[in-house]
Amino acid sequence: MKIYNYRDLTQQKIEQLCSRQAEDDDLIFSRVETILSTVKSDGDNALFSFTEQFDKVKLNTLFIGKSELQALAEAIPLAVKNAIDIAYQNIYTFHAAQLQTEAKIETMPGVTCWREARAIAKVGLYIPGGTAVLPSTFLMLGIPAQIAGCKEIVVCSPPQSDGKINTYIAYVATLLNIEKVYLVGGAQAVAAMAYGTTTIPKVDKIFGPGNRYVTEAKKQVQNTLAIDMPAGPSEVLVVADDTANPSFIAADLLAQAEHGTDSQAILVATSAQMISKTISAIEKQLLDLPRKDIAAKAIANSYIIYAENLTEAMDFSNSYAPEHLILATENFKPLIPLIINAGSVFLGNLTPESAGDYASGTNHTLPTSGFAKAFSGVSVDSFLKKITFQHLTANGLNNIGPTVEVLATAEGLQAHRNAITIRLKEM
Repeated sequence: MKIYNYRDLTQQKIEQLCSRQAEDDDLIFSRVETILSTVKSDGDNALFSFTEQFDKVKLNTLFIGKSELQALAEAIPLAVKNAIDIAYQNIYTFHAAQLQTEAKIETMPGVTCWREARAIAKVGLYIPGGTAVLPSTFLMLGIPAQIAGCKEIVVCSPPQSDGKINTYIAYVATLLNIEKVYLVGGAQAVAAMAYGTTTIPKVDKIFGPGNRYVTEAKKQVQNTLAIDMPAGPSEVLVVADDTANPSFIAADLLAQAEHGTDSQAILVATSAQMISKTISAIEKQLLDLPRKDIAAKAIANSYIIYAENLTEAMDFSNSYAPEHLILATENFKPLIPLIINAGSVFLGNLTPESAGDYASGTNHTLPTSGFAKAFSGVSVDSFLKKITFQHLTANGLNNIGPTVEVLATAEGLQAHRNAITIRLKEM
């Protein structure tokens, strides 16, 4: 990992370090564009073909139904089942509290305004299953969709080599009472949910993280439907001072790095000694990881920033806008008000990102690539839309009417004025 001194960095260099652009972005754009157009025109046939081409699986059917999901779920080891059950309950508890009924507001006598939430009718959930199977993502997306009351939940996940899905994914499907899991991954899954095929229904909004192809596909279909956010390769930024534990920091950085070779694991530290000890700990821990080759490549593409103090460290963090921000310090409380841009924050030396990834209750589907400057992570609100209502009594129309008449006249919109005037005359 290359080490930079924050005070030596120009604004241009900071912007370069915070950029997640890759050299082959244009190539991925064109490939995804081709996949989308092929699925749009050829439907199921394209899905069978792309699955054979990309996943090396020749399917006879594009989905697994409820009875087979239940059969697959029965093979889950008891320890994993119990862990998923605990995670489910924590995630459900945290997200259920997000359902709020807003008060009706009388903006002036006789004029009442309010908002009511309605679930998005059809949502599509993309559950990654390439180099790692992620039942945790299924929980993170399925539970808030369930709480919101979405009528139709379409789930796509790549097939395993046997043409099935992992027992963990199947078990989560049974917990969420999902009728079908569609055996489609990558950009083609996004296309299927965006445009619809004979087998896979068109949805109103697509959710879920994925690789660069999935992220690019979500960006390209935004003129057709809504997406949760741009959620591509995962990333973590750790802010650490001399109260941190270098072994903990190393473990957190490697936990991020093992996601994929394009993941980023950034350390911003105020102690040169802490940086040196963390590098040694990374080298030691890396040797024991089953996914060490993947993690090593991600670490090689990541970097370390030396900052003189925590204020400088937070300045860089806000410029980077990390998906995950870990404050590896005993003195995290004064830093909380300084956080402007971050997807999810992990406070103190005993709060690893892994807790939020799996079971603390917060959602791990978060904005990446700097989009934390404008996007929030997935929540129950992501599956809802808010409709505004207003009601005027006779007194309310009398009170607000003259104001509307004047404003409509000022804008030269006589019909708008008349809609008020004709009512006032009738009264």
